[in-house]
Amino acid sequence: MLLASSALAQEAVPSAKDLAAQLSSNIQDGSSLVRLKMEVRQPAAGGKMVLQLQVKSWRAKGSTDLVYHILWPKERKGEGFLLRKSGDRAPTGSYFTLPDSLVTLAASKMDDGIFGSDLSYDDLVENFFAWGNQAIVGAETVDRVPCQILESKPGGGDHSGYSKVRSWIDTKRMLPLRIEKYSASGKLAKRVDTTRVAKDDTGRSVAASFSIQRPGQDSVTEIEGSNIKHDVTFTAADFTPEALRTLK
Repeated sequence: MLLASSALAQEAVPSAKDLAAQLSSNIQDGSSLVRLKMEVRQPAAGGKMVLQLQVKSWRAKGSTDLVYHILWPKERKGEGFLLRKSGDRAPTGSYFTLPDSLVTLAASKMDDGIFGSDLSYDDLVENFFAWGNQAIVGAETVDRVPCQILESKPGGGDHSGYSKVRSWIDTKRMLPLRIEKYSASGKLAKRVDTTRVAKDDTGRSVAASFSIQRPGQDSVTEIEGSNIKHDVTFTAADFTPEALRTLK
């Protein structure tokens, strides 16, 4: 009985390597089409921006392709960007603005917030669960849910502007309820909190809504997913700079 109880306890808490591998596999979910609502608030200044977005993505082991388009407000409908990351190389991208301006996203822009938000281009394509260094550094309860704290650090071939990322993982539903990203100097640079969990079209639990904050900045970004479809048929042409000119 004691041996069985011990075995079950060990099975219930996966190793850091296994936990990171499962989370990384969940991110690499093939093709998908998502609709999002993004709200960026500046409490001190009293400002607010609301966007409705469409996201086409293709995520596989070692590669990510993304196309973001604004659906609303109508005066910005069609504006968008393309991001591509392959292997350990730095991401590349293009940005399209109306009526017909298509420019390359420089490497120096990858830390900028998308559409003026607190979420950067790097954040969208970076899979820190696939980094070479993973460790469980503690346990803590988040919103009454017991979580394992997984610490991810870049390995020798991993490209990142962050020195480490800590994720509070709900191991039953296998998703992060909180993520903290730390700068090269070791300071907290960004915090992401899951505010709503739902089932996607595959039956898997996902962060359907989450907020992003940067310490010391008068800005809060909230993102809410309204619809997601997997196994969508895309072609290579859907993830090219020229494809940004046409909103499908």
